[in-house]
Amino acid sequence: MELTLSAKLDVVQPSPTIAITRQAAELRRQGRDVISLSQGEPDFDTPAHICAAAKAAIDAGATRYTDVDGTPELKQAIVNKFQRENGLAYETSQITVGTGGKQVIFNAFFASINAGDEVIIPAPYWVSYPDIVRLAGGTPVIVACPEDVAFKMSAAQLRSAITAQTKWLVLNSPNNPTGSGYSADELRALADVLLDFPAVHIMTDDIYEHVHYEGWTASTIAAVEPRLLSRTLTCNGVSKAFAMTGWRIGYAGGPKALIRSIATIQSQSTTNPNSIAQAAAVAALNGPLDFLVERNAIFQTRRDSAARLLNAIPGISCRIPEGAFYLFPSCQGLIGKRDAQGKILRTDEDVANYFLQEALVAVVPGSAFGLSPYFRISFATATERLLTACERIAEACRRLK
Repeated sequence: MELTLSAKLDVVQPSPTIAITRQAAELRRQGRDVISLSQGEPDFDTPAHICAAAKAAIDAGATRYTDVDGTPELKQAIVNKFQRENGLAYETSQITVGTGGKQVIFNAFFASINAGDEVIIPAPYWVSYPDIVRLAGGTPVIVACPEDVAFKMSAAQLRSAITAQTKWLVLNSPNNPTGSGYSADELRALADVLLDFPAVHIMTDDIYEHVHYEGWTASTIAAVEPRLLSRTLTCNGVSKAFAMTGWRIGYAGGPKALIRSIATIQSQSTTNPNSIAQAAAVAALNGPLDFLVERNAIFQTRRDSAARLLNAIPGISCRIPEGAFYLFPSCQGLIGKRDAQGKILRTDEDVANYFLQEALVAVVPGSAFGLSPYFRISFATATERLLTACERIAEACRRLK
């Protein structure tokens, strides 16, 4: 008899970014020269001192189980990081470490959401937020934040979205997919609203905080308004800034009761994060950040070059982001055009598929992030390949009628 699958699958979809990456990989297996701009992964190597710490941990035999939610050494490094870089005072009992930032967010929602609870998510959003909320039994409340307000939620929008059922607000700055970042003043305006609603908790996803440009710097809401610290889960990780995506270490600081509950959830799934990766993360958080200056300069050059090429394409317009390593161009001007076979591009999904099939460039449609008609490209790829991809997109657009 065939296995009956869980009804939970009815409320969740596979990650669109992973799905597009797989399509691109399949075309490559067919011998096609596909350039993938769909995945948010720095093309830089993990810094040498971090790799050395991992090798030393292996040689020292640090290959056994650790505490479920992180070693004492890593938790202390995280406490120090939050205090040094963000002005946030946590104890190690307020720190959790997971197998990537996604697991930390997953655990937090599963530990706190009950049926009927609402989670406010500004759109565009990282693709996994709404589906994790649904899996946990909650209801995502999507607040559209259009380009004319730099893809950021206003205080008035937040106040209008809060109901008696609101459990969480999710803030991601700099944002995936847009790269937009909230200033300290903008976070202050949101904080003033949240002070009126003591039952609403805040999850901040600060994973891109160190990837920023032209003097803009990241702020986090619990530092802007310390009265919110007791109901804020400040999430971060080593994946993006330290080019450690495959090491899978994320972490968060928050209220002790929530942190204990997260550990309970994790104890019945992965148990501890990888012991070697934890040792590497200690070196990352305790070590220098000077390498980021050069890497951010490279990212900024790529951002500016790609945006210039895309903005020169009739039908495409592209805002310049403050941080992260994504562009989120509008393709409104391509909607309604026809390809060589006469097929009409009706949605940004059609546009993304056209780019993949005709330009051999993989991008992610804006619908995956809750706002259309846009598409996301990652400029965390080799400069020459990035520019070639933009030229291919331009050529493909010229063939549209």
